[in-house]
Amino acid sequence: MSTFPKGFLWGGATAANQCEGGYLEGNRGLSNVDFIPSKENRFAIASGQLDPKHLKDNEYYPSRTAIDMYHHYIEDIALFAEMGFQVYRFSICWSRIFPLGDEDTPNEDGLAFYEDIIDTCLSYHIEPLITINHFDIPIHLIKTYGAWRNRKLIGFYLRLCETLFTRFKGKVKYWITFNEINMILHMPYMAAGLTIQPDENKTEMCYLAAHHELLASAKAVKLAHQIDSDYKVGCMLAAGNMYPYSCNPNDVMESIQKDRENYYFADIQVRGYYPSYALKFLEQNHISLSITEEDKVILSQGCVDFVSFSYYNSGVASADPNLQANAKGNVFPTIENPYLSASEWGWQIDPLGLRITLNALYDRYQKPLFIVENGLGAKDEFINGSVDDDYRINYLRDHIQAMKDAILIDGVDLIGYTTWGCIDLISASSGEMKKRYGFIYVDADEDGQGTFKRYKKKSFTWYQQVIASNGEIL
Repeated sequence: MSTFPKGFLWGGATAANQCEGGYLEGNRGLSNVDFIPSKENRFAIASGQLDPKHLKDNEYYPSRTAIDMYHHYIEDIALFAEMGFQVYRFSICWSRIFPLGDEDTPNEDGLAFYEDIIDTCLSYHIEPLITINHFDIPIHLIKTYGAWRNRKLIGFYLRLCETLFTRFKGKVKYWITFNEINMILHMPYMAAGLTIQPDENKTEMCYLAAHHELLASAKAVKLAHQIDSDYKVGCMLAAGNMYPYSCNPNDVMESIQKDRENYYFADIQVRGYYPSYALKFLEQNHISLSITEEDKVILSQGCVDFVSFSYYNSGVASADPNLQANAKGNVFPTIENPYLSASEWGWQIDPLGLRITLNALYDRYQKPLFIVENGLGAKDEFINGSVDDDYRINYLRDHIQAMKDAILIDGVDLIGYTTWGCIDLISASSGEMKKRYGFIYVDADEDGQGTFKRYKKKSFTWYQQVIASNGEIL
């Protein structure tokens, strides 16, 4: 067999905060992403080092406009359908449904907006895959409750989930509770609305907030199954195996520790309990999460149905502090791998690493896997209404071949693949528009200026053929 299994889901992925825009429309409330600027202050805000209230008035906030999908979604989904998408992953803007986050009654305008997106997808026989929380939290919950450091957010999140699960019953099958839940360790404000205060221990606060998210995720899984037994709810992590720098046992051990840092959250969401290495880590770092007996029951009753993940690159770990000091990367610093090339942003390109990661995750969890982000950010050259992006085609072709090998040779249960982002959008890490991922070019610049017209790239037709052949034609 040279094709993917029958029923394999091909598609693409976006996130509300990176594509939607329309931040003051439809009675939407303000969100954390509305206060993450572009350029030099972005990392300081996103990583929780700088409070947004200290920013000057001249900052540009790219998420407020993004690619204006709020007004273009019908056109965009039609283009996705033309490519042959069988699944489209998108996220819910929490503050569109509950503008403050703690209301009793949802905003009907927001629900109607997402229902129309869902209905438009279904009209083209595209399966919606909804991320409930993708780097998105109402600003009111941050200012009033301290974001996810407060247990009260579990209840507010569950209210959002119940609203979505009830409203879209019979229309949506696949859900993801939290996007890249491990990102809270690296970008706490972007991921969970956390600005670390001078008197707080960053590590402790991030793991405490994560514990509350893990409880919320478990409760959401249980609730989803109660509302509709056909619902499939998954976790999602930023994945990519860490290679030891050498066969020195110290480097091997360091790579295991780095992998565990990422697996920590998924281990709990899949298994329903804190693994022993996690408990030891908390103990050794004097971190108290106040895990109650009720918490343990909640986690055990809310195990996910599938494991989804993003994959962009692998990493390299060493026990040598001198080597670690030279690690590069804007979110996940890593030692350079001399056997790999790199993208324009320094992300090392490792298709075989995707196969390695797929095997590692499947061996670890024995749950269906779903690749929900994979793609190449590049500076596209727009000429005569199109982009000749052979570099993107080559990147995706190599990664899809690795997926195929993982399924057909290794026996990995992989149910679907959504490229990131199927249409150009704002980069989460850098806030840039010039870092383009899509099959569709959007005429917008770094300052949110442009016609916002959509144009098909060369990769559009290529991916169309990949989907039509179920992965036989690459």
